[in-house]
Amino acid sequence: MTARPWIGAYPPGTRWDAPLPTCVLPEVLDRASARWPRRTALRFEGTALSYAELDEACHRFARALTRLGVRPGSHVGLYLPNTPHYVIGFFAVLRAGATVVNYSPLDAGPVLAHKIEDSRTDLILTLDVPELADRMRGFLDSTRLSTLVLGSVDDFRLDAAARQPPAAGGDARCVRFTDLLAAEAAAEGRGGVQQTRPPSGHDLQALAVLQYTGGTTGHPKGAMLTHANLSSALGQLRGMWLDGGLVAEGEERFLVVLPLFHIYSLVANMLFGLSVGAELTLHQRFDTQGAADAIERERITVFFGVPTLFVALATHEAVTHVQLSSLKLCNSGGAPLSLESHRHFVDKARCRLLEGWGMTETCGVGTLSTGAGEHVTGSAGVPVAGVDLLFLDTQTGRELPLGERGELCIRGPNVMAGYWQRPEATAQSFHGDGYLRTGDVGYMTAQGRVYLVDRTKDMMICSGFNVYPRHIEEAIYQHPAVEEVIVIGLPDAYRGQTPKAYVKLKAGAAPLSLEALRAFLHERLGRHEMPTALELRDALPKTPVGKLSKKELHAEVAAAAGAAAAG
Repeated sequence: MTARPWIGAYPPGTRWDAPLPTCVLPEVLDRASARWPRRTALRFEGTALSYAELDEACHRFARALTRLGVRPGSHVGLYLPNTPHYVIGFFAVLRAGATVVNYSPLDAGPVLAHKIEDSRTDLILTLDVPELADRMRGFLDSTRLSTLVLGSVDDFRLDAAARQPPAAGGDARCVRFTDLLAAEAAAEGRGGVQQTRPPSGHDLQALAVLQYTGGTTGHPKGAMLTHANLSSALGQLRGMWLDGGLVAEGEERFLVVLPLFHIYSLVANMLFGLSVGAELTLHQRFDTQGAADAIERERITVFFGVPTLFVALATHEAVTHVQLSSLKLCNSGGAPLSLESHRHFVDKARCRLLEGWGMTETCGVGTLSTGAGEHVTGSAGVPVAGVDLLFLDTQTGRELPLGERGELCIRGPNVMAGYWQRPEATAQSFHGDGYLRTGDVGYMTAQGRVYLVDRTKDMMICSGFNVYPRHIEEAIYQHPAVEEVIVIGLPDAYRGQTPKAYVKLKAGAAPLSLEALRAFLHERLGRHEMPTALELRDALPKTPVGKLSKKELHAEVAAAAGAAAAG
């Protein structure tokens, strides 16, 4: 696609061809701490770290990592919830010239073991709580992992005497985070300690982050994200949100509930937030009332989430407009936001709620609502600066004109360098002149707006017709009793596939039958799209960041089919 029809949709002051300054990522914090040294950078459970204090802690931990043998080429794991340790660990690893490997606290044991071996991680920073440290201690004997650095949620308490230090357990392979920082502080007191900087040769194309993709089959793959990739993505967000006038430097307060180990939160909350001098309030997990209380108490202005979080805030009876009144910018990503969910949140919060699309392989950035003019609900926005899109026919692979549905492909400076140790998977993931095949199905309008309808793997063929589950889900969301819905395709001997809806009803709603649902959808869906099965559930499966997940439901269907065949 050579034409760029979306350029006219950009807000004043932003350009598609605007320069995207790149940097090694520690410079983001260097610049922020020099500009706003006394401004609060992080709030966590009643304590605060200024930008100067955060910068100092990062330098000390970087020197400590170097003493532990971390060098350029080393891979250091972060196995953490949203605590200051994550931010400090991230920048310290990069200042030592090494690569960050993100680990999800919700990963199963075999997945963690695979990531440790596949990524060549020798040192991991985690918290000394049973669900994290105990699991990682087991890997000291069964994998290549050789060192654990153990932090505690009390490490940043103002009352130092009340801190409960993590227990190293007498194992020399386990060292305390606070002991490392204290040793470096003592060395500073003796003089001669220099601030750490990325080693020479640690250039923009160096690997900054190994971010593993969940995948639906086989082992997760590590997306190789360079300093250039991630700083380009940061520049793309700054171009849309800062240059577009949606945020102001040195004034914003972010509520960070999305896990920082996820690419969306890492880039949008941490890198972007710190780059504009924001105050980041960290929550280890999302609690609807707790989030609303924090928004009111801290006068939060920016909140980035996934659809389920906005649904929760909009539908929770105890959450009021007053509590959300300080918000001025919200963005939903990770999955399409239903029209009804968008309307409910905006009606309650009376805040701008934008939408965007990105993926691990694009540093979480690809398309964004511009914030200019009236918001177009249901659209994932327009391509950000420096990005080109095209759409491929899912059957033939030919490039499609505007308006036709196909697999979205993206090219830009934020697109990964490839998959770690997977040259064949890397080659298969690209099309033509550097376009990454995303697996997302969508189309672009004449105005350059992008709409996503599904994933290629989820598209059903029912009696020869292409049927997109997302279209069915949007129709079901219009039912007043429905809170959440997932639609997948079931094998059907006659039609090939047939749609089944899994529905979570709103609290207090009367039971919903398949017949009643089909009657409601009669004017909203074609006959070939109509669900032929309905299952009501108290909860629907979700990913670690709160996105509705179809993977578990597909696995259930496959297991049931296998059991039936065996019987």
